[in-house]
Amino acid sequence: MTFAKRFSAKPILTLIKIKKLKAKTATNHLLSRVVIDYHGRLMSNEIDLHGLTQIEAVEAFVKFYNDCVKNRDWLRIEVIHGYGSSGEGGALRRRIRSFLAGHADCLRFEAGESIAPANPGVTMVFPDKALPDSVDLLAEEILEYCATARTITKISGKFRRYGDAKIQASVKSLEKSGALKSFYKGQYRHYQAV
Repeated sequence: MTFAKRFSAKPILTLIKIKKLKAKTATNHLLSRVVIDYHGRLMSNEIDLHGLTQIEAVEAFVKFYNDCVKNRDWLRIEVIHGYGSSGEGGALRRRIRSFLAGHADCLRFEAGESIAPANPGVTMVFPDKALPDSVDLLAEEILEYCATARTITKISGKFRRYGDAKIQASVKSLEKSGALKSFYKGQYRHYQAV
């Protein structure tokens, strides 16, 4: 074999193709792509959450994650959330990681700064089983928000995009299960996580 033939093959790393999937949100951001190596094997899934609010980002991640689990796609998911404009960790990064930490029974995750090359704007997620749907997420969000006592008006204002009926049902369900306690402070009824 001649020298030219032996070294004319391109390295595999330069042959990685990126296939973009059309998973768009209400803000029309491209959310995900699949990284495929030279031999057509999947290497990982990515979801880019830049430009989304915290609630939109969590919902988009849960939908993407559950789609992967539903399709029996157990590859790692690279969650690209950015590291925040302050450089000390943005709100989106903190929210995503706290959400992941709260669902350790469904997945494992590693912060990007603990993986070489270190990247604090990425979190690697390793799926195990499906995450709860958006109704359960609303209940979790309400519990988190009600760490400090809140009135139903404040709760409804914070989560208005879910609609009053879902919010009322969720608060009533949480109160019935004992996760929220209610009490009167003056003439207003307050709810607080137990």
